[in-house]
Amino acid sequence: MRGVLTPHRIAWSASAALLLWVCSAALGLSAGSSSLGGFDLVARLLSGELSATEEAILWSARLPRVLFAGVVGAALAAGGAVFQAVLRNPLADPYILGVSGGAALGGTIFLTLGSLSIGALAIGTPVAAFGGALAALAVIFGVARWAPGGRGATYVLLLTGVIVNALAASLIMFLQSVVSAQKAQEILFYLMGSLSVEGTPWSTMVGVSAVILASLVALWAFARDLNVMSLGEEEAAYLGVEVARVRGVCLVLASLAVAVGVAFSGIIGFVGLVVPHAMRLVVGPDHRVLLPTSALAGAAFLTLADVSARSLFGLLGTTLPVGVLTSMIGAPLFLYFLWRALRRDAGWA
Repeated sequence: MRGVLTPHRIAWSASAALLLWVCSAALGLSAGSSSLGGFDLVARLLSGELSATEEAILWSARLPRVLFAGVVGAALAAGGAVFQAVLRNPLADPYILGVSGGAALGGTIFLTLGSLSIGALAIGTPVAAFGGALAALAVIFGVARWAPGGRGATYVLLLTGVIVNALAASLIMFLQSVVSAQKAQEILFYLMGSLSVEGTPWSTMVGVSAVILASLVALWAFARDLNVMSLGEEEAAYLGVEVARVRGVCLVLASLAVAVGVAFSGIIGFVGLVVPHAMRLVVGPDHRVLLPTSALAGAAFLTLADVSARSLFGLLGTTLPVGVLTSMIGAPLFLYFLWRALRRDAGWA
């Protein structure tokens, strides 16, 4: 049965998700404007036949980008799964609810402060983004708490997310209008979602990855509590779950992972909506399996999206920001999920 957790199911799910990410990472390492790629890359790397230029391409451009796409995709997908579990709403997602928008606003505010050192940007940008994400969460819960239907009502959360996103977007546009043209262009490209990390020190990459992975591991520790909370808050409290504490800690941890990713990648939408839905259909609703498989699948999804944005649109002489591509894929799926949720709420299905 899909809902029964067995060692075989855990091994199969983890292996399949890991294999998917490894294949996507291999494609990411092979994609680029140079001829370096495919099995030729692996063979020459193992034999030590790469030239200095090819080694620079691999270690300074392609590998950091692939790893960064993996950790950001994992943060967005696992964060989406946690939001959906805590809020008991299948349409909950950091992007749709405005958490990503709040994080982007925080990061943009920090970026407008002027020419800062790489070290200052590496520390200050994620801190500012995390503050923006928490502010967005506060607004969402402040509005939803007093609205008819309660905290988890679909329309309340979605409308609040629209408000938060609109407010964040208007403030970002204001900031763009008061900075130099060059800085405004940098902010625009950042907001469109980019995984380009050329020039970023490895120490920064390691720090970002460590924060995100630590947040995801901490979230996985609450997987059993999330399973119980899916029965309802009253039932969970009766079974010994401290609902308020679990909800608050999980939302903060998920927001931290998302905010750190958004701080360096910009807004990349719908990963946290599409991937958890797909994984839930494959592995079931048990969060002990759903969270890690969503993280690995999210890493693979974003890596493949980045490869597609670079390769397919590279033929046209341009590079499409990966956030644009994920929105093109995710927006129609979001409308479909919304239609299903409204049908269910209305008793049509």
